[in-house]
Amino acid sequence: MGADAQVAFSLVLGNPMYPPLRLLTRLGGSALLIAALSGCNAIVMKPHGDVAVQQANLIWQSVFLMLIIIVPVMVLILWFAYRYRQSANATYTPEWDHSTRLELLIWGAPLLIIIALGTITWISTHKLDPYRPLDRINAQTPITVPVKPLVVDVVAMDWKWLFIYPEEGIATVNEVAAPVNRPIRFHITASTVMNAFYVPALAGMVYAMPGMEIQLHAVMNQPGTYEGISANYSGAGFSDMKFRFLGLSDGDFANWVASNKQGGAALNRAEYLKLEKPSAREPVHRYGQVEEGLYDVILNRCVDGKKMCINQMMHMDAQGGGGKGATESLLEQNLGDGRKRTVVAALCTPANPAGLPVADAATARP
Repeated sequence: MGADAQVAFSLVLGNPMYPPLRLLTRLGGSALLIAALSGCNAIVMKPHGDVAVQQANLIWQSVFLMLIIIVPVMVLILWFAYRYRQSANATYTPEWDHSTRLELLIWGAPLLIIIALGTITWISTHKLDPYRPLDRINAQTPITVPVKPLVVDVVAMDWKWLFIYPEEGIATVNEVAAPVNRPIRFHITASTVMNAFYVPALAGMVYAMPGMEIQLHAVMNQPGTYEGISANYSGAGFSDMKFRFLGLSDGDFANWVASNKQGGAALNRAEYLKLEKPSAREPVHRYGQVEEGLYDVILNRCVDGKKMCINQMMHMDAQGGGGKGATESLLEQNLGDGRKRTVVAALCTPANPAGLPVADAATARP
């Protein structure tokens, strides 16, 4: 191996006999890493949905306020190290212990920063509440009259996303679309385990939990195709639990809905139970028809019709419970000799959702 080859070989391996070259190797590796990271998608800090834009601005404001303290502290650390180095002829005052002006600066400046951060956070927490309907389309377009939002029901599954459009009567798997500059109201739940719904370009992350509904109001301001992800670990297929968010014009959205209706299958309870089974890397599915009320039974965890729905249980509990105050489900039974007892005559079931007594339930439903 020649001298040039040895130098190149030691440069790659960082041979100790070439310390300068080893340093250059490390610096070069760092430069390559920085160059690679600079090409990453910075959509989180440069989003295209107004809610996400406001959240990004909040991050920048918080960073700026904190830098007001951090930068002077870092500068003073370097200045103190230089000013009081061993070779410096600095003034030595061992009896010094207090300065009112210095104390006011040390404690007053951080206190003002905390007050400012607290105020901004309090205002933003209420303004960007995911349950709060939007009051603007973007910074230049406030909502002055009520605007009907696009309603999308979202179900986090293992390991895919189901999107139901109740007003359009369609559903999709791993693809969701919305017109730009139109408010969107997401209703979000999960089929099995806790998950998280996150489209970085659109709005902040919100959780999806079985038996619970989370709402998210958002708007997309720029056409395009954006990535949506699961942001909460949910098992083996978590890494591939991604979906596409399509920001479309009004005309393109209407065409997208029409194509789903024409080319999609029917989504009913039986089809949903098949879809609910765990599977990873699912392609996009399209459903041109959706059984009415499907999202509600998914939310209340009674799709199979073999168990009582959660909202039925809650209604019973609100009436005092199945054996106590739910008077509609209780009957008096004559035991003879003037003795009577109260018994539960019926419970809320999929066949008897109102919890009517057995004698009345048969005629209460068609």
